[in-house]
Amino acid sequence: MVNDRQGLDLTSFARASAGGEVEWRISDRPVPYPDSLAEMDARVAAIAAGKAPELVWLLEHPPLYTSGTSGKAGDLLDPRFPMFQTGRGGQVTYHGPGQRVAYVMLDLKRRRPDVRAYVASLEQWIIRTLSAFNIRGERREDRVGVWVRRPDKGAGHEDKIAAIGVRLRRWVSLHGIAINVEPELTHFQAIVPCGVVDPRYGVTSLVDLGLPVTMADLDIALRHAFSEVFGGADARLPEATE
Repeated sequence: MVNDRQGLDLTSFARASAGGEVEWRISDRPVPYPDSLAEMDARVAAIAAGKAPELVWLLEHPPLYTSGTSGKAGDLLDPRFPMFQTGRGGQVTYHGPGQRVAYVMLDLKRRRPDVRAYVASLEQWIIRTLSAFNIRGERREDRVGVWVRRPDKGAGHEDKIAAIGVRLRRWVSLHGIAINVEPELTHFQAIVPCGVVDPRYGVTSLVDLGLPVTMADLDIALRHAFSEVFGGADARLPEATE
């Protein structure tokens, strides 16, 4: 069933905050998870204080697992990589090379203080991004994230291609989304991804779906779709930094 979040009015998110245009940052090498948390904490505090613009940070992590506020100890089946506890919503997920993580730091107090609508907007952002590659991403009422139907794997089979996990501090968002471009999908086998145990539901990526998409291709599509959903962005991307 399609998630009822699809019926939410998202138009009020499609404007930049009073602080001006959204800043975009791209890191060209994997960022250690503790470093990313420290960077987000500092930036969110600055945004809340009106001292810095909103930020979308595109990056990859070295192989690791994170557990959200709903995570369970049994969700880690094989501790292949470090596990980090985090304050985002959701359960256990994997991050690693080949997966584009987008940390989104927006001032929802200025835009629209509605957590449910914000999560729906992130889903819409992913869906519009995937549509640039002719992939139909879909919401599900009982599963967070964005899914693609896989009739080639059997009736009713669906794979998750993107995850969502958010946290708010003083109405400024932290964490964000992760889209699988070409990660090592076997690394997801060491966890119960996002608590989903039904064998009809798996994990996929753009390359697994037969699309030779690069990270740069995805970044451009993310930027275009962000402008459509959140406003305050054009098609230009910054040069990657360390």
